[in-house]
Formats: sequence, structure tokens, C-alpha cells
Amino acid sequence: MADWKNTIKEARVPVILLGVLVVIFFITLYNPPAGRISWLLEVGPALMGIIILIITYKKFPMSHFVYWCVFLHTLILVYGGFYTYAETPLGNWLMEIFNFSRNHYDRIGHLALGFFPTFIVREVLLRKTKLEKNGWLFFIIVSVVVAIGAVWELLEWWTTLIVASDVGTAFLGTQGDVWDAQWDIFLAMVGSIIALLILSKKHEKSMEAVSR
Repeated sequence: MADWKNTIKEARVPVILLGVLVVIFFITLYNPPAGRISWLLEVGPALMGIIILIITYKKFPMSHFVYWCVFLHTLILVYGGFYTYAETPLGNWLMEIFNFSRNHYDRIGHLALGFFPTFIVREVLLRKTKLEKNGWLFFIIVSVVVAIGAVWELLEWWTTLIVASDVGTAFLGTQGDVWDAQWDIFLAMVGSIIALLILSKKHEKSMEAVSR
């Protein structure tokens, strides 16, 4: 009985976060300015990741810290998918305030692509391998995240080739920058490094709770 109560208590946070996301999904998918195809292209990877987390929850529950990371990252993706990254109001506002030449919400999205998944990679490596908390772990995590960023750029390229040009171009979001792909991968790396430097200890405390 005690184990069952503990299981319910531990599942409360991810279930609440999932419920909030489901409501947000329905609201934003109803009539997004960018169109539903754009929404699905941007939010689709998050949906697949959430499904994987649900399927594996019983055998491999992640720390609450990771679930919060997934939640926040998904919100960033939903916002970009709702408006398209090149047309987000937040990005346009920053463009006006700082006199940017383009909408930089895309940069925020790729920084997040490095920042939040870092802790999923870190937790899997620490709990499923014999890697220790040292410089090699740091290097491997950042390398995996950079690889994820590079694969995402390939997916954007393939989508642009396959999907209708208007939707594909909006999904790609280069806004005329020939170095956009390189910037995106670099920002994913920067996001991962920042995440590890400032939040590793907090992540470890959350993992200890799961172990208990």
C-alpha cells in the first residue's frame, strides 16, 4: 500500500504537467495563424518525446526536474509553431527594442534545444551507464546535444524539400541568413554548456528523490 501511495505521489507532477500541455495543445491547434501543418511540424518532435516518456514511465521514471524541462521546452516549441518562428510577437518586439535585423525567436528555440534536452541525456547516462560525474561526462553530453542539433537541421532541410514551399520555408526559418544552420547548432551547444554549468546540482537533487 505504501509503495502504491508513493507511486501516485511521484506521478502527480508529470501528470499535472501533461494535463496542462494537453489543454494548451488543443487551444493552440484550433486555429493557429501559421496553420496546423506548421504547428504539427514544430510541435511534432515534442509530441513524440512525450509519448516515449509516457510509454517508458513505469520502467524508467525520470526526475521531476526533467519533466519540468520537457514542459518548458514544449511551451517554446508550441509558441513557435503557433506563429512560426519568424513571426512570433515576442521576437518582433525584441527586434524593435534592440533594432535587430531579424526575428530572433528562432535563436531562442535552438538555445532551448540545447538547454533542456541536456538533462534528459545526462540522466539517462548517469542512471544507465557507469559514467562518472567528471569532464568526460560533460564532454559526452554536450557532444550528444550538438548531434541532436545537427540532426534537427537535417530534418528542417528535408522537410523544406518535401513539404510545400510556403510551409517548408516558414519551418526552415532562415530569414535570409546563409549561416542559419551553423548558428542553430552553435546555440544548441552553448545552451547545453550553460545548462550543465548552472543546473547540474539541482538536477542531481531531483534524481536523488527518484532513487529514494
